[in-house]
Amino acid sequence: MSTAVCQEIADTIGQLFDCAEVNGFVRIRTPYLYPDGDMIDLYWKEQNGQQILTDLGDTLRWLDTQSPSQQLSKKQDLLLQDIRLTHDVEIYRGTLLLRVSPQESLATAITRLAQAALATADLSFLSRSRLTGSITDDIVDFLQEKQIRFTQNEKLTGRSGRSRRLDFQTFHPRRTSFIEVLSTGSKSAANQRVDTVLATWIDFSHYKVGQQPTRFISLFDDTLDVWAEENIRQLQDYSDVAYWSRSAEFAELLVA
Repeated sequence: MSTAVCQEIADTIGQLFDCAEVNGFVRIRTPYLYPDGDMIDLYWKEQNGQQILTDLGDTLRWLDTQSPSQQLSKKQDLLLQDIRLTHDVEIYRGTLLLRVSPQESLATAITRLAQAALATADLSFLSRSRLTGSITDDIVDFLQEKQIRFTQNEKLTGRSGRSRRLDFQTFHPRRTSFIEVLSTGSKSAANQRVDTVLATWIDFSHYKVGQQPTRFISLFDDTLDVWAEENIRQLQDYSDVAYWSRSAEFAELLVA
């Protein structure tokens, strides 16, 4: 049967696709490339009378390696579901999988799954290592989900008379909070970001007094392994420190 499959591929799309038997599968080498230049391979197998096409998990494994946290952001996950629906493929145990129907030609199915793999790999361009600002979108979604009222990028005047832009201010009957987000993919930029946030907290210190004192929160994007212990200690004396990986604890700070 594998010989017939390879012959069908050769007769229909053989100019662009290469076929070989590998470990019980028919490997189909496609002309599509991952963003780093590696070829996208698909694998065919007949199982219980059903033709199965899969990438054997290569695409999602590759995508995970493009993020320091080795996990998808919320935005990436939503877009992955759109890709699944658009190309009508399954995501099964970390693999992209397509069950070829009798009405569909093998050539069409191969092209469809290859395009799904290519679109999935392109989600790497939304990786936090490439676009650290994506955490801001995640925080907005999180606050909306928790029904916590907030403003974003407001300018406030410090004790020095200088205006500084605040990442988030949240409002709750029991607590108002100022939030500065620390997210960068560069260790060299991490120290500079900490210094900037520290200067902001010192300049805003007068907001901590009054009838309803304001809580200062330094929110570290700890999905990025760039923060040193001294970075955290610097801010602990002037603010509460929260970690994005522990979003439930962060939410408690906003309402406690």
